[in-house]
Amino acid sequence: MLETVVVKFGGSVLDDQKAVDQVASLIKETRAKGLGVVAVVSAMKGVTDQIMALSKRDNPEIAPHLLDELLSSGEKTSARLVAAALASFGLESVVVDPDTPYWPVITDDRHLDANPLVEECRTRTERLIIPLLEGGRVPVVCGFLGKTVGGRTTTLGRGGSDTTAVLLGNCLRAKEVILVKDVQGVYSSDPDKVTNPQFIESLNGEEAEMLAAGGAKFLHVKALRYQSSGLKIRVTNLDRLDSGTVIKGELSPVQVELLGEGVSMITFVGLDPGKAESIIRAARAVREAGGSLLALSLEANAAIFYVGGGRNVLDGVHRVLVEDKLGKAVSEFPHLSMITVKGSALETEQGVVQRIVAPLARASINVYGIVTILSSVRVFVSAESSGKALAMVKEAMIAEPSAGGRLPA
Repeated sequence: MLETVVVKFGGSVLDDQKAVDQVASLIKETRAKGLGVVAVVSAMKGVTDQIMALSKRDNPEIAPHLLDELLSSGEKTSARLVAAALASFGLESVVVDPDTPYWPVITDDRHLDANPLVEECRTRTERLIIPLLEGGRVPVVCGFLGKTVGGRTTTLGRGGSDTTAVLLGNCLRAKEVILVKDVQGVYSSDPDKVTNPQFIESLNGEEAEMLAAGGAKFLHVKALRYQSSGLKIRVTNLDRLDSGTVIKGELSPVQVELLGEGVSMITFVGLDPGKAESIIRAARAVREAGGSLLALSLEANAAIFYVGGGRNVLDGVHRVLVEDKLGKAVSEFPHLSMITVKGSALETEQGVVQRIVAPLARASINVYGIVTILSSVRVFVSAESSGKALAMVKEAMIAEPSAGGRLPA
């Protein structure tokens, strides 16, 4: 099969005809290297927001499936503009949108935030897109869009063109997915908000997910769910497609783990969470007692430390509380266990916490704390009930796997 790259052009770079011509030129240069190219395009800059605003103005209660139809017009227009530019550069292209017979992205019925049905997408990509590449043509695919099995147009959520590109890269077993943005790559923080941001050459999948889920705008976190093993993602700009930041390493599937030994809940009353030194001193006391801080929960005038291991942790933290006047009192609830549920994009899955705790409630298993940290949920239960609780949580997560992948057997 022809070695292929998927190149996605974001709306921020498709802002005028000059930029569209530059896109066509880059595709021609890439083809000249003997590579097949699939171009994924977003709506031109600002178009999707304009359509959304007009639709809501005319009908604030517009049905989601109708809104999806309207929103799709932005990508359809971009695809035709790029195809026309490619023709002017002597390249034969094919517009691929949900109304054409080549459309590969099949989704569920969740309008405005649909999820691709990966195996169906893979089958259609192999049957419909690969022959176009082998025939020397450039498929120009509308990003952000999908189509249900029943034939209705869907959209993949904000930033959905990233998802389209990574999904197709997966299905094509592509050499690389190149996300062309209006920045050189990924920086140590937002260049518009911090001084002296540092360029980052590479990230692994988990690092990229945490940054994206935490608000970084270089990549939509949903796209990372579809990164296959060995698929390289590059974030760059129009200047050079072989520069930028490289993301390697797929995300882990959902896992459920148990830390069953020596977990305690240490509660500080009267502690001022607004004073960082108080939290630091209390945490240091936990460490000095041989304990490890597993999770932390802050209230208006209290803090709860979930601590693993250690000896006489209560005595150690009480001593610094009295000596340093950190608060009024401290208590300990021992003999707990920690169940951790972690995996790809759990923070964007609706109802995950409910799925975890509902079966425990039905079984009258008390939950002593829940802490969520991006794609990780930590639940604290009594050590006595931990085995039963672990089995129930595993069953719940297998019954409704996240889009990131099934729980390993």
